[in-house]
Amino acid sequence: MSDQKPYDPSAEGAQMDFDGRMSYADYLGLDTLFAAQKPLTQTHDELLFIIQHQTSELWMHLILHELVTARQAIIDDEFSMAFKMLSRVSKIFEQLNNAWDVLRTMTPSEYTAFRDDLGQSSGFQSWQYRMIEYSVGNRNAAMLSPHKHKSETIAKLKAELSVPSLYDEAISALARHGFDISQACLTRDTSQTHVFDETVQEAWKVVYQSPKTHWEFYELAEKLVDLEDYFRRWRFNHVTTVERVIGFKRGTGGTGGVSYLKRMLEVELFPELWRVRTIL
Repeated sequence: MSDQKPYDPSAEGAQMDFDGRMSYADYLGLDTLFAAQKPLTQTHDELLFIIQHQTSELWMHLILHELVTARQAIIDDEFSMAFKMLSRVSKIFEQLNNAWDVLRTMTPSEYTAFRDDLGQSSGFQSWQYRMIEYSVGNRNAAMLSPHKHKSETIAKLKAELSVPSLYDEAISALARHGFDISQACLTRDTSQTHVFDETVQEAWKVVYQSPKTHWEFYELAEKLVDLEDYFRRWRFNHVTTVERVIGFKRGTGGTGGVSYLKRMLEVELFPELWRVRTIL
């Protein structure tokens, strides 16, 4: 029989005593984090439902952090920094997409067991999701209404609508670097959703036809397309997950459920970047 002693990390200098010192759990606030799961029923799958949505909100919090930095980097012509942030946002959406696979392990009967206890709460009311849409350019002021009972939240959303979106800043950068963008586009009310503009499409066409000459904008274009591509996949997976779990019932928040989510699939954030492919 071996008389070798169990491995002790402290022998190599690992810290083992955290009385009065910051630990891993302290730094991450894990006690607070775990206390945030408060199921309303005794059903097994409610915890999955809560954690799925809470972790999604955490990832969306990081998305907003990255989008703010990316937008400012574009304003400052620091394109390489913007590329890094936009790539990270795409990867976060990939993570969010994978999370639907976990939620889809919940069957209709398992969800029905606690669905009524959710009341009128719904992902439709996520202010961070709304902020992401506003940040990238889908600016529907009607969607402020679900948040009007929270003065701090509504102020944040209105503040976002008061500044140009990420895509508006990308278009302004094109103009700043010599591309011929119409004054109607450059001076429009940016609190509204951007609509297709022929001069913007023509600018992206020039970029794609001469990528070596316009490499930074070529890469910016592809980073934006990546972002919307992953965002679209997230929306699609949302639709299929909801249909798989509740069919065509109305959403808990009063929306049409699947029918409402399918309408969201039609949203086009960067129209010129998608349509320019047809004319190249």
